[in-house]
Amino acid sequence: MTTDTQTENLLTNELIELLHSAGRMIEIKKGAFLFQEGHPASEMFLILSGRIQISKMNAEGEELYLRLCSRHDIVGELTLFTEDPRYIFNAKVIEDGHVAGIQLDILEKALFQNSNLGYQFIKWMNDHIRRTMTKFRDLVLYGKKGALYSTLIRLSNSYGLHKEDGIHITVPITTQDLAHFCGTAREIVSRMLTDLKKRKIISIDHKKIIIHNIGYLKVENDCGNCPVSHCTID
Repeated sequence: MTTDTQTENLLTNELIELLHSAGRMIEIKKGAFLFQEGHPASEMFLILSGRIQISKMNAEGEELYLRLCSRHDIVGELTLFTEDPRYIFNAKVIEDGHVAGIQLDILEKALFQNSNLGYQFIKWMNDHIRRTMTKFRDLVLYGKKGALYSTLIRLSNSYGLHKEDGIHITVPITTQDLAHFCGTAREIVSRMLTDLKKRKIISIDHKKIIIHNIGYLKVENDCGNCPVSHCTID
């Protein structure tokens, strides 16, 4: 499970402190959007509590889930250093909480003036881009089954609780949610989940997934055992 310490190592305390001190506190409510694709962008956000789903709409109007973000994750970062910045993703609140919003021009100025802070932010962005690229690799190269297995592995790394009977995913995930993460139809994901349950690879109890054989998923997906920090759902 990805811990707060691991997240803070990626962001560094200095960057977190800047976002805390310079940002305005915003209460977020389940079902609302923090920002939406195509809207003008003026702020970047640090999640203090709650959860936010980052998604993208394709040309056919279908939604693809990209990230499930929680405490100390940054959202809206791709609007920095751009002309006429606009958000390129949707950020929907799926659990009540609070975020810190910092004006883009204030953050850009701070990154220019503080070389160490600028370096730490570039380092964080590099890690973030690498994680994103591995997700797209799984979607493109390994097909629908690979996308599902990859999503389950990533969920186990980000929200997995190890118990005697397997890895319990601590966030509720519906079949439709998994379909959005995989970029495919709910019916296709449902059939693949049924097959995994028959093989006793997973079980599902009240929208909570238990992975009984994570090794099977990794072998079937030709998992390269990349660092956990690069194989998460956030």
